[in-house]
Amino acid sequence: MTQAPQASSALSRFTVLDLTRVRSGPTCVRQLADWGANVIKIELPPALDEGDPMGGPRAGSDFQNLHRNKRAITLNLKSPDGVALLKKLVEKADVVVENFRPDVKKRLGIDYEALSAVNPKLVYASISGFGQDGPYATRPGFDQIAQGMGGLMSITGLPGQGPVRVGIPIADLTAGLFAAQGIMIALLEREVSGKGQWVQSSLLQAQIFMLDFQASRWLMEGQVPKQAGNNHPTSIPTGVFTTSDGYMNIAASGNKIWERCAKALGRDDLLADGRYKTASGRSEHRDELNAEIQKTTLTNTTAHWVAAMNDAGVPCGPIYKVDEMFADPQVQHLGIAQKLNGGNKGEVAYVGQPIHLSRTPSSIVTHPPELGEHTDEVLAELGLDKATIDDLRTRQVI
Repeated sequence: MTQAPQASSALSRFTVLDLTRVRSGPTCVRQLADWGANVIKIELPPALDEGDPMGGPRAGSDFQNLHRNKRAITLNLKSPDGVALLKKLVEKADVVVENFRPDVKKRLGIDYEALSAVNPKLVYASISGFGQDGPYATRPGFDQIAQGMGGLMSITGLPGQGPVRVGIPIADLTAGLFAAQGIMIALLEREVSGKGQWVQSSLLQAQIFMLDFQASRWLMEGQVPKQAGNNHPTSIPTGVFTTSDGYMNIAASGNKIWERCAKALGRDDLLADGRYKTASGRSEHRDELNAEIQKTTLTNTTAHWVAAMNDAGVPCGPIYKVDEMFADPQVQHLGIAQKLNGGNKGEVAYVGQPIHLSRTPSSIVTHPPELGEHTDEVLAELGLDKATIDDLRTRQVI
């Protein structure tokens, strides 16, 4: 099976069928496409397509950033002929990724059991809201619901503020990233066993995993974490401080870094204050200490204090708006905003991969495909002639 220009040679030997929509699934598949996998995005035929409002308009920045480096075909999976065509694609594929509700794929006849019978080497990845079985399996999943049920909203925000949603769809994104990692693991294992397997991830599991030390505080110590606002829950002083022209973060955890911080601020008096000599004392008197630090940071600019703190070896940094972040010289040096020219889109900037490989780097090589843009091309690769393809289109199978 041929493919579009390669984003990388790293995964170019793998063919991936993308049955996903909205965010968690496309996030997963983007990881494979950006590393060169031959990704075929499968969507409903134009006459049956109802749009994807939760994924934003096709021409919008969100959809565009999620679906670069792919080809696209249309296929009606409610039609027996459409399912038959999918199974022909599966015969030559390495991976299928889907984020249907568990009952939907079974009803369509495209679940793991059905497709692995066609290709036992298939790695089949499923992303759901709550898991493939259990009491909530058939519930629709949504990022903010997972943030709430996964404990994140209870520890986000200012003390006493009430639950606060994180500013990115973190459950969606991490479920997709974990699914991509699971696919990689399964493909590596397949090299030994010669067999595929079913990879599963869910928004709820991903969100709980991302609680990390906050979850382990409960599991191992019986502590229920609370909202701490911009203060780090355990390392103090760590938080947001106002300067004469904005805000900055300071992370002065541990006695040595705290000493460097106080000296950089010109506040040796804080080191002599008995309340702040130990980590436990700084924790107990957090509010008073933060107020003292802010008295000083207000006397000069963010740039001044960032330079002073970095010179002293104290972790710190400005707090950027998104436009300021992309203008930062280090961000520009890292090249994570990648521009692509081509077609009628002109120059478009995408968010590139945060991983660098020295021999087989990732790049943005194609804009997101139009609906069904490669249908004829892909079906011709399966051996279908023009008359057969035209007939399938007339019957709204494609």
